[in-house]
Amino acid sequence: MTRTRFAPSPTGPLHLGHAWAAMVADEAGDMLLRIEDIDRQRSRHEWEAAIYDDLRWLGLDWPEPVMRQSERMAAYGAALDALWAQGLLYPCTCNRRDILAAASAPQEGAPLLGPDGIVYPGTCRSASRTGPRPNGVALRLDAAAVDDLRWTERGAPRTMEAGAFREGIGDVVLARRDFGTSYHLAVVVDDAAQGIDLVTRGADLEEATPIHVALQGLLGLATPDYLHQDLVRDRDGKRLAKRDDARSIASYRAAGWSAERLKTRLRDSRIAPY
Repeated sequence: MTRTRFAPSPTGPLHLGHAWAAMVADEAGDMLLRIEDIDRQRSRHEWEAAIYDDLRWLGLDWPEPVMRQSERMAAYGAALDALWAQGLLYPCTCNRRDILAAASAPQEGAPLLGPDGIVYPGTCRSASRTGPRPNGVALRLDAAAVDDLRWTERGAPRTMEAGAFREGIGDVVLARRDFGTSYHLAVVVDDAAQGIDLVTRGADLEEATPIHVALQGLLGLATPDYLHQDLVRDRDGKRLAKRDDARSIASYRAAGWSAERLKTRLRDSRIAPY
């Protein structure tokens, strides 16, 4: 059976977009639950407990134990070590202001925007890549190592040429100075560890898929299929944000909505009530 996953972060209440994402994952296959809590400053145990409560109220279940990213730093370190040993990473000391200034220099033209913001201009690319992998510093992937990419989205083949990756995505951060890893690296390592063969997630993350496919190739991991579902929006067409507590699942529960009524609304329209 197809194996999927729902992977929320415990940094606030789950909203209707999360409910829809969990429903899609559950209906598409055998859903695993993963708690993406590498942001230790913002993650809270009470929000994690609320995730379980909201999902059970929706009628969803999952195998135990639940994978928690905060317990998997050794696995992420091993992946970074493998990439470092191949000379594919380099340390970067640039902050956001440095990147903006370099990317906005007159000879560079207007800054290019990629999935993570401004495409990195390569300021630190000549940094040393010898010796032990450094800790406590950001590590970037040298996009020159990325070959042409191929994956499947909603059953249809997708491709990206290596040149398009280098120009439009560039040298992404794979280890943040404060986290010791990154979303991109952690999600790839975890999907492989859990045997996920269909990644379902919101359309707002579709731009990140080439990064993940590239990492899967460089780390020798299988590439799952992808399905990026429509986003839940308000009546003005704006997508919901996690900080929008008024759209939280808990708020609809408190207002007397049944789980079936809420799920039917999401299936039928993907427009948030109220």
